[in-house]
Amino acid sequence: MQRFRPATEADIDVILKMMRGYYEEDGYAFSQAKAREAVFSLLRDKCLGCLWVAQIDTSVVGYLAVTLGFSFEYRGRDAFIDEVFGAEEYRGQGLGREAIDVAEAYCRALGVKALHLEVERHREHARGLYERAGFEHHDRDLMTKCLDDSSAGSA
Repeated sequence: MQRFRPATEADIDVILKMMRGYYEEDGYAFSQAKAREAVFSLLRDKCLGCLWVAQIDTSVVGYLAVTLGFSFEYRGRDAFIDEVFGAEEYRGQGLGREAIDVAEAYCRALGVKALHLEVERHREHARGLYERAGFEHHDRDLMTKCLDDSSAGSA
């Protein structure tokens, strides 16, 4: 039984509520207005990627965002699991594994050559899930420079 479905504009408020909590867990700044704009952008422009929600019965309990890019290193289109979140009471019930499967199927259908993600070092359970799913560590650090000062440190 697949619990993920493509998100719609009707899902934005619940996604933003979960996103706020997710960012608070990791100590990241959150801007409701900027996050709403970003969610709308991803929903409206399929060239950027795709956004799904996890639904159990009639409740949305998580979300998954995959964004698209291009890499010479990987010889073509690549993608990034930008965010995957499941409500705390549903963690450990296979939603994370299902989210990865959804992301991989989407990427394979688009001919994506490599799928990337990042995980906070303190999220040991998530790290284990990603390793079991075949994601590998590289001897690299993700470095970021925000080019839009108004978005630095906030979503």
